[in-house]
Amino acid sequence: MSGFVDLQVNGYGGVDFNSEKTDEAAMVEACERLKADGVQSILATVITAPLRSMVSQIDRIAKSIDNVSEIRDVVAGIHIEGPFLNPDDGFVGAHPKAAIRPANLSDAQQLVDAGRGHVRLLTLAPECDQSATVTNFLTNQQITVAAGHSNASLDQLDQSIDAGLRLFTHLGNGCPAIQPRHDNVIQRVLSRSDRLMISFIADGHHVPMFALKNYFARVPNENIIIVSDAISAAGLGPGDYPLGNQTVHVDQSGAAWAPCRTHFAGCATPMNRMKQLLIAEIGADNVSLDTWMRTNPRRLIENV
Repeated sequence: MSGFVDLQVNGYGGVDFNSEKTDEAAMVEACERLKADGVQSILATVITAPLRSMVSQIDRIAKSIDNVSEIRDVVAGIHIEGPFLNPDDGFVGAHPKAAIRPANLSDAQQLVDAGRGHVRLLTLAPECDQSATVTNFLTNQQITVAAGHSNASLDQLDQSIDAGLRLFTHLGNGCPAIQPRHDNVIQRVLSRSDRLMISFIADGHHVPMFALKNYFARVPNENIIIVSDAISAAGLGPGDYPLGNQTVHVDQSGAAWAPCRTHFAGCATPMNRMKQLLIAEIGADNVSLDTWMRTNPRRLIENV
């Protein structure tokens, strides 16, 4: 494996990509730390905030990619996670409810324009994208669309897949802890795993490793992607760390908790540690790891 390709990085090594205080020097520092930890390329991830703030954050990251070769060498593009997500408890996760909004072309265009051609991926909830209009719009611009933080029905998933949906973001998370035992979003997405790539956070906290092994047994190898969902705490150990306008607490086990301590808010586990866990806990071989952590995400970034 020549290096991890991580589609979901909110920050790293003390640097928060969702902070207006993060300048190009800080971005370079984060990129150097990522490379030292075996990461070849990432999508810098901007999470839900008031639309004006999201536009500003996306613009700032896009400019840093254009201006600084050390950033451009690592940051392959931008992943926009939100604001077109399901606002219901559990599904909304750590995203601020007040900033969630239905998918619409005007807002989507603003977000894309701010990225100056660097937006590669956008995560939305299909049930919030009427007639899959935004999914179709983004797909036609060669921007990969993912579902996530969603309670989409099978019909809504199928409609979005037909419109170009290619990925489901961090399955098993961004959903309530208690759900209907059979007809729930996890089972619906798994039933479409022959048509969708699916990303998973393999830190042992977001999804127990035994459950992850069960999911992997259902999903075709070519459709599995490992993401870190890393925040500024990644690789730094226990403590309190920023994620946008909130403070995340990383406990002694390495789990990253939202202020309410009822759900996780990003992840503090680097990709190299996830690789170790996948080997030790589910017996993953090097060929599979290379497919999940490099080949498949790169294929998605390159939109092939």
